[in-house]
Amino acid sequence: MRRGRFITLEGGEGAGKSTQARRLADRLRERGIQVVQTREPGGSPGAEALRALLVEGGAERWSPLSEALMMYAARSDHLERVIRPALESGAWVVCDRFSDSTRAYQGAGGGVSPEVIEQLDRTVVGDDRPDLTLVFDLPVEAGLARAHHRAGGEARFESKGVDFHNRLRQGFLAIALAEADRCRLIDATRPVDEVSEAVWTAVIEALEDAGHG
Repeated sequence: MRRGRFITLEGGEGAGKSTQARRLADRLRERGIQVVQTREPGGSPGAEALRALLVEGGAERWSPLSEALMMYAARSDHLERVIRPALESGAWVVCDRFSDSTRAYQGAGGGVSPEVIEQLDRTVVGDDRPDLTLVFDLPVEAGLARAHHRAGGEARFESKGVDFHNRLRQGFLAIALAEADRCRLIDATRPVDEVSEAVWTAVIEALEDAGHG
């Protein structure tokens, strides 16, 4: 059985990833592709329990290193229970955030060294890296303004301040530049329907170029 494809969506707060992940999963299903749509932190019962610890509470509730360790604990459970079984069954996985968020949030934003994060990534993720990563980019102020209007109590990272979010944005841009074979940069300032078309074009082109069409 052919292994499924693994697509991740990344970006700062308010970039619209969740909406685009849902739209992409629906569009793939319309083509007859079995899709597992998931998210991080979370995606499995154990990882969702850790998510509540990570995204709720005050900005200083955890140090960046503690966050990174919990992120990878959640990621390990997510991979073991959801992502790997789906890919091995031939399904495609569309995931709202993955390892690049740790590199950007806890690394570029929080100051955890790249060496620490990459060691964790080699141990937990190994060869199960995404086939394609869509990086949604928009100015920090615009993203935070959008995020402010979202419902719910998951605002811990939003409250970390503009300087943090500027470092975060630059971290994502650096990842997209350094790994241009895997990443596609998406202009998230455009209307939702235009972003959806850009996402679809990127998915088709990238996977066809890699022989996965």
